[in-house]
Amino acid sequence: MIKRIGVLTSGGDCAGLNAAIRAITYRAIQTYGWHVFGIHNGTTGLIVRPLDYRELTVEFCNSMMMRSGGTILGSTNKSDPFNFPDATGKRIDRSQDFCDGYRELQLDALIGIGGDGSMRILRHLALKGNLNLVTIPKTIDNDLGHTESAIGYPTAVEVATEALDRLQPTAASHQRVMILEVMGRDAGHIALSAGIAGGADIILIPEVPYSLDKITQKISSLADLGRTFALIIVAEAVKTENNEPVVLDADNGRVRYGGIGQYLADKISESTGADIRVMVLGHVQRGGQPCAQDRILAAALGVHAVDLISKGKFDRMVAWKNRRVEDVPIEDAIKQFQQVDTQGTMIRTARGLGISLGD
Repeated sequence: MIKRIGVLTSGGDCAGLNAAIRAITYRAIQTYGWHVFGIHNGTTGLIVRPLDYRELTVEFCNSMMMRSGGTILGSTNKSDPFNFPDATGKRIDRSQDFCDGYRELQLDALIGIGGDGSMRILRHLALKGNLNLVTIPKTIDNDLGHTESAIGYPTAVEVATEALDRLQPTAASHQRVMILEVMGRDAGHIALSAGIAGGADIILIPEVPYSLDKITQKISSLADLGRTFALIIVAEAVKTENNEPVVLDADNGRVRYGGIGQYLADKISESTGADIRVMVLGHVQRGGQPCAQDRILAAALGVHAVDLISKGKFDRMVAWKNRRVEDVPIEDAIKQFQQVDTQGTMIRTARGLGISLGD
């Protein structure tokens, strides 16, 4: 019989996480009478001693919580339990400590909210310790398989679209080319969706190879039509024309992208002489209040995750498909990486609107 469940958020933060935590708490307590424990700082909360957690209540998880960005539980993307940093900086395996922490807290099940990397780690932990695990997809990149949307993605698109809305008037006022660099480590979903919604003239994503000649031709064609400005949106993972990644640094093997916007600005300025400005949106896309769609998605996924536990269905990820919540094996979700479909509806829509993809 289920009596006590835990919930943790892992990986990068985003809007909508608190709405999911709130939904889990409400459903578990009000429907099933369970106790809910929020694990602090991702998997770390069950590794450290004493355990780092707090019991969640309906009173604590009030309506203000779903309006707030980030995660009240804290998160981490640098503390893999199988490769955990100790006090000296060495990396050691503390996966057993996590499994022991799960049992010390007397949990009957755990809900993990994260992306593909977090889910892969959590699943390995669950298999090692025979733990009952359900996961909820969270990634602003929206690159997890078997779900049409993940928590954080709708708000990230809203923020990027608003940025284009704000850049357009100043671009027109000063006859400039404005380049907006947005997040997207391996997939261009944010750039593509925001570019369509925000009226970009050029959208550059990792999935579609581009040439600088095609970009300058598009800018020239706008000038021929009497337009004195242009809007370009580019995903951070887009490479140079020579297929080289533009990175800021690499931390523990994890590459941090950044700079493709300035690279493009320099190249386009050389070719056209245009006055160009670059805006790197960065972590603004992760922060702030979640949009309505993110709150609804988080609530639906959170409720379904709790219901899966009540049915004894574990090793499952909740997913949004065909305007409803379903669930799939976690292994299938993390196995299927979801890039932009270059023959799909969104690409066809962009091309149909006359937006250049640089190819």
